[in-house]
Amino acid sequence: MRVSSFDRYAGWLSILAGVTGIGYAVAFVVLNDARLSAVFLTLAPLLAVAGLVAIFERVREIDSGYATLALALGAFGSLAAATHGAYDLANVLNPPAGLDAVKELPFATDPRGFGTFGLTGIALALLSTLARRTPKIPGWVGPLGLVLGLFLVITWLARLIVLDATSLLVLGPALVSGLLSPVFFLLLGVWLLGWRR
Repeated sequence: MRVSSFDRYAGWLSILAGVTGIGYAVAFVVLNDARLSAVFLTLAPLLAVAGLVAIFERVREIDSGYATLALALGAFGSLAAATHGAYDLANVLNPPAGLDAVKELPFATDPRGFGTFGLTGIALALLSTLARRTPKIPGWVGPLGLVLGLFLVITWLARLIVLDATSLLVLGPALVSGLLSPVFFLLLGVWLLGWRR
């Protein structure tokens, strides 16, 4: 199979999205480095958009309405996540007066991860459902994307309902999402680049 220039581009960006997703998890959970996690949170969702477009290109003939809706939600969710990361980075680099009081409020553009988790999860679930109906996409994309989408939505709902971010009800789904997302985008990138047997 010949790999198009966009597939190469989307493949490399998907791999970078997976790598930065791992970087975000390490910076946020292991290193507890706010600056580094903000950088990765800004970059990872922007890099992931090209992979979503590559899936969209292959599923839009199945149902263009759902495919377009999924791409719009995914693009908006990625932009909200990147904006959240940029906001965090701006506050880490130049902390405003009274930042501690503001930290308790939800970020207005991405309240409790509405775009980051909720909209992105719905987008992945829609694209993955369509992906299961075409031979143009490998069989793993549908189930893995659906599970990832489901856990992203659960993460948003848990964060919305349970205000304690350290609760297992929030950390459990967030951990699953944080592990599955880099795997999904790394595999997608490898496939788009044509690194198959």
